[in-house]
Amino acid sequence: MPLITAPVITPVQPPIEIPPPIEVPEVGYASITYVDPAGGRWPMTDLTADWYTLAEGVSGLGAAKYTITSDPHPRGGARLRHVQPQPRTIVWPVLVKGRDHLVFTENWRDLGRAFTRTLRLGPGDRRPPGRLEVARPDGTMRWIETYYWDGWDGRGQAATGITWDSAIVTLWCEDPYWVDAQAVTVHRETGTQSDYLVPYPTVSSSQVLGATTLENPGDVEVWPVWKITGPASKITFTREDTIADGVDTSASFTLDMARAGRGPLLAGQTVTISTDLARVRSGTGENLVGGLNWPEAELWSLPPGTTPVTFQLDGSGPSSAVDLEFYPRYETA
Repeated sequence: MPLITAPVITPVQPPIEIPPPIEVPEVGYASITYVDPAGGRWPMTDLTADWYTLAEGVSGLGAAKYTITSDPHPRGGARLRHVQPQPRTIVWPVLVKGRDHLVFTENWRDLGRAFTRTLRLGPGDRRPPGRLEVARPDGTMRWIETYYWDGWDGRGQAATGITWDSAIVTLWCEDPYWVDAQAVTVHRETGTQSDYLVPYPTVSSSQVLGATTLENPGDVEVWPVWKITGPASKITFTREDTIADGVDTSASFTLDMARAGRGPLLAGQTVTISTDLARVRSGTGENLVGGLNWPEAELWSLPPGTTPVTFQLDGSGPSSAVDLEFYPRYETA
């Protein structure tokens, strides 16, 4: 039988710099940092620094926007058919200054480059996003990935552009949801198995069967990453839930090592399954996505709240284990 353990919150390393918290519209009392694609950290709420956010005019930090599709109802009104979350735009006014014109110019150029470099191609011909981090006084943090859209222009007024100026930057977010900086992890492993003849004839299953409830503390669904540690020959994960109106929303997927064209996982060997986008990799980087039971496989997401889940490992042994990891996602910062 498997040993069932409780979900564990795994803390991440704190940011290198946390600026002083201030009151920000749509957020409240918080410390905010912009992280550029190169990893440079730009504190945005330190009013003693040479750049900081102007609270007046900040917007786009609240709930995501949605497009709703509906069908007319014969008795009047309409019925909701589909809801589509839209990309988020954040308006971010910034003041930049310097003790003299040269220092101001350097700060203005550097910060502008930190925003606009999100539009430059990086490794793998991908445009790496920046990240806006919102930290609370209690130590919690949420972040969102951003791309520069518009606005790195000065005010063009008398006295600006010498030792100070301001810009109203618009940032565009592919994913409109805020992500928790701390991952939720869940660990399951095989319990002690019995020898057939000690102390008397005993049957010990070669399958690890687990039934448990997972909790997503966020506001919206997440797509977990699963890591399986051998021995195991076939792995099946099933989400077994039914929504309130009786509609069955259960889903499952199976990874068969034989179907992937290789032998079973041995003790200590691992395979990682990402559910968004679909990817299956061995611990040595081998692509095993062909081992999924396509087309029936549904790499399911985890909705907010509690969800009953079962998993099964065929060919398991004493060191077999399953680890799940996801980062909760939220409507607001």
